[in-house]
Amino acid sequence: MTKADLQLLLPALRRFAYSLTGSRADADDLTQNTLVRLLDHPTPDGVPAAQWAFRICRNLWIDEYRARRVRQTAQPQIEYETLTETDGEAQLLNDIQLTQVGKALDTLPPEQREVLSLVAVEGMSYQEAASVLAIPAGTIMSRLARARLAIANKLKLPGGLTCN
Repeated sequence: MTKADLQLLLPALRRFAYSLTGSRADADDLTQNTLVRLLDHPTPDGVPAAQWAFRICRNLWIDEYRARRVRQTAQPQIEYETLTETDGEAQLLNDIQLTQVGKALDTLPPEQREVLSLVAVEGMSYQEAASVLAIPAGTIMSRLARARLAIANKLKLPGGLTCN
């Protein structure tokens, strides 16, 4: 993987790392560890670079998560921030909505959160997400449907979410 490839992939990789960790600092660490691993281990032939990078990122997070559980450390708290500043009332409404969505996401199991992140945030197809997570595409669709329904119920939205 070239430096240019990594630069193009970096924003999506950071978002994915944040969706896994829930913490900006942990996401930055996970992203850095992923980049080191990508530079040390070339992408296998026939595997798209982005899918390989997301798979490495997820596997590194699983390793870290397990290590944290063994050490019995506290779970990281999610930091919420908006990308742009707006005036008073609009900013307050954005903050409230962002907090509500974040709390709804917190209630999802990790498997649903990572699928939602890959499909809804990163725009991957079901097949691409299935390849990254090494699970069947049907499982992706099922987890995504359950995640959408859970968030819709938590936020009291009619008919669920549409992310594609």
